[in-house]
Amino acid sequence: MALVLNDEQTMLRDTARSFLSGEAPVAALRQLRDGQGADGFSRELWKQFADMGFAGVLIPEDFGGVGLGHVEAGVVAEEIGRNLTATPFLSTAVLTASALLHGGSDAQKAAWLPRIAGGEIIGALAVDEGAKHRPEKTALQATRTGNGFTLNGAKTFVVDGHVADLLVVAARTSGQPGETQGLTLFLVAGDASGVSRERTVMVDAHNAARISFDNVQVDADAALGPVDGGHELLERVLNVGRAVLAAELSGVGGQAFDITQAYVKERSQFGRIIGEFQALQHRSAHLFSELEVTRAAVIKALQTLDADPDKAATIVAVAKARAGASTELAVQEGVQMHGGNGMTDAFDIGLYMKRARVAQELLGDSNFHVDRLARANSY
Repeated sequence: MALVLNDEQTMLRDTARSFLSGEAPVAALRQLRDGQGADGFSRELWKQFADMGFAGVLIPEDFGGVGLGHVEAGVVAEEIGRNLTATPFLSTAVLTASALLHGGSDAQKAAWLPRIAGGEIIGALAVDEGAKHRPEKTALQATRTGNGFTLNGAKTFVVDGHVADLLVVAARTSGQPGETQGLTLFLVAGDASGVSRERTVMVDAHNAARISFDNVQVDADAALGPVDGGHELLERVLNVGRAVLAAELSGVGGQAFDITQAYVKERSQFGRIIGEFQALQHRSAHLFSELEVTRAAVIKALQTLDADPDKAATIVAVAKARAGASTELAVQEGVQMHGGNGMTDAFDIGLYMKRARVAQELLGDSNFHVDRLARANSY
């Protein structure tokens, strides 16, 4: 399969680019940051996402979505990255929707998927408990009590968790932290008794939360997928999120490159436009090549998730690792080529660097995924 977008996907990209550049440009992120609102994103914009079909991009038409694929979700995410749009797209339309699609019962799908597609609710995936992404280290306990479970523990770095109506919580129903067996996913209402949430405004002005679970009671039918056998489901959901996040990173890096190229074509130094200096031309050419290779890897990962998801883990790891590394290079080169101006808030390039740093860590940084590749190949 060619590592390029087809005509329909190109049309979707153009639509998303026009919509987001008009309704949610970088200036909108600055307004959200400076306004310090309770949500950290625009609920009106999220409703527009639903009206455009973006909130239901992965959701079948039977449940109110548009029934597209992971490539299309990546197309939308890349444009989100280009505009640094603060939106619950990843947490809700990608991670939560994927968890329900691949692990939910008919009743769970019918109850939640139409509401996600309609932009009526916010969802969040609560997995990590430490400073780094380590799903198998899950220690939050889910103890059988009566006809259900009692949850005790805490999660950190839950993207959009501070406003989530629905939480998908990874818990340990057996075994010890570090083991893949004994994990179970649960659907928990964001306002359930015993759930306490602390909003965390991240360095890039996006939002996450620390969430504590103190004797939170859930029924047995709150389990998403098999009890004790949730690791495979969790990995499938995470791989979808990683690939879509890699697409967002590709957008961040691509726009940082475009901003920098525009700047070096107008900035003068020593009586010459700095873009005429051969050293900067060589660095720009190298960066362009890195970003293009990354874009191809990301498209391949998304295509594989659509065609054969059981074989997607390796290429998803490649895509996320490359996206993190090449985007980090793009924003570092961008700030440096801007000179001292790149360190000021007056220029947007610094905002791209901050988003790249956060997205790099989310769902595993480049080192995490390189290690996964090494282990998969018995190194």
